[in-house]
Amino acid sequence: MLSPSSATARFRAGGTERVGTLRDGRLLTSDGTAYDPAEVALLPPVRPPKVIGLALNYADHAAELKLDVPKDPALFFKPLTSLIGSGEPVIYPEGAQYMHYEAELAVVLRGPARRVRREEAYRYVKGYTICNDVTVRDWVGNFYRPPVKAKGWDTFGPLGPWMVDELPAPDDTELRTYVNGELRQQGNTRNFIFGVPDLIEYISEFMTLEEDDVLLTGTPKGISPIRPGDIVRIEIDGIGALENPVVAEAEG
Repeated sequence: MLSPSSATARFRAGGTERVGTLRDGRLLTSDGTAYDPAEVALLPPVRPPKVIGLALNYADHAAELKLDVPKDPALFFKPLTSLIGSGEPVIYPEGAQYMHYEAELAVVLRGPARRVRREEAYRYVKGYTICNDVTVRDWVGNFYRPPVKAKGWDTFGPLGPWMVDELPAPDDTELRTYVNGELRQQGNTRNFIFGVPDLIEYISEFMTLEEDDVLLTGTPKGISPIRPGDIVRIEIDGIGALENPVVAEAEG
């Protein structure tokens, strides 16, 4: 199943920001107005206080980069200024040589959460969405240092198209990336090195997780270059599809 039966979205219609519930392919607001998702500007489904990224959470991705699997989760922060909605353009920076997509299951958290035990971790999950953790590979000098420039460029965090409250099996969910209709990446969250409960337990030991914080869970193998003119589509079963065009910096 690709699309959810219901989900929550933020969007802009008629110059006004709105929140709607996806019902039968339409976005229904609290006043009963229905909108076609294809005719509105979709925004990131939440306004997170912070976005915490995770590098190398699939062994096959670490292998394709010729890197060792980390003993502990390798974390970084994704700037809030990088976030864009489905349909918005991703900017290809001048001087970049190898920019690529990273399909990721994004977990929206419920807070405050501090020192959460693994067994109770799912109580602090508010929902799930899709992230494309766009990265310029030639700006990653050392993967065990925060790749701030490589992953923090404005527009490098497409998020959406909406948030679902639940996934049938967060630890057994398919994700795929298409570039111009060509399947480039395919994986399953069953191959996580650190599962969602592991990550919540680990992070909340030293950091308070707040309402609507977003946790990015890493990408499987299959990264490849993208360039201006490409259309990147990431699908996660049970959520839907996040799609963004790539444009040159001079055009953005």
